Amino acid sequence: MDLNLLLVFHALMKERSVTRAAEKLFVGQPALSGALKRLRAAFEDELFVRTPHGMAPTPRAIELAGTIDPLLASLQQALQRKPRFEPATAERVFRIGLSDALEVALLPKLVQRIAAAAPGIKLISSFTDRTSAAHMLDGGEIDLAVAVFDEVPSWHRCRPLFDWTFVCVYDPRHIALADGRLTLEDYLAYPHVLTSFSGELHGFIDEQLEKIGHKRQVLFASRNFATNPLIILQMAAFTTVPSFVADAWAQTLQLAVASLPIESLTTQVCQAWTAVNDADAGLAWLISQVEDLFAKAESGAA
Repeated sequence: MDLNLLLVFHALMKERSVTRAAEKLFVGQPALSGALKRLRAAFEDELFVRTPHGMAPTPRAIELAGTIDPLLASLQQALQRKPRFEPATAERVFRIGLSDALEVALLPKLVQRIAAAAPGIKLISSFTDRTSAAHMLDGGEIDLAVAVFDEVPSWHRCRPLFDWTFVCVYDPRHIALADGRLTLEDYLAYPHVLTSFSGELHGFIDEQLEKIGHKRQVLFASRNFATNPLIILQMAAFTTVPSFVADAWAQTLQLAVASLPIESLTTQVCQAWTAVNDADAGLAWLISQVEDLFAKAESGAA
């Protein structure tokens, strides 16, 4: 059956007039008369009989109205209802794309928060960077990306989270700095362990040092951040990392953090998602949780 016929039936039951029902549905009277003919054939009943007082419903039509009217009302309510998401009872898996450094900074607190507020929500972390985030979002591999973005496609949404810069991390049991301040002399006096995405013993900080005629001693380089804090816990050495990584290490490993004695960049981390998911109430909730975590971190709140 053409389900549009149910709207015709509903209009005729309410108006009891072919002319008024046609006006109600914004169709011509001949079109509505044709629809009534198809209704009669479908239900094998006259349904509406012409009388001096309008179109009177037959007993079969009255019986059908008891089913059709509530059905149409429920459908209308469902279409007008805004999507809802109840964290306490929801069961869903979200996939977040981010680098290992951002995973260290973000996910421990996010997992703790979600486990308390939404025990049915699960998170999966996938490695993502500025070069792969857009492709992974478009392909549905991840729901949300957290990264440093050079540019964002017009069909994506992007919201800033926080700014970061490079800082120096060390173990105060192995290196003692006067008043906790790091001088260039101190920075060059000790060896360094380096996170290098290129896999080389040279990075942005070395380029900055070369500009002012200096060079540091790099003992070890790795493509990820996992090993470096364990090395500096064992020996007098520095590692230079993004401030959000340093903050996580300082809290969990009791390492010290100092500002660099040379000029550094300030970079912005954002979260991004596809515009097609703007109406996803669950994703909007997750985005707000991430945003709230960093807002509290910047304000110093617990």
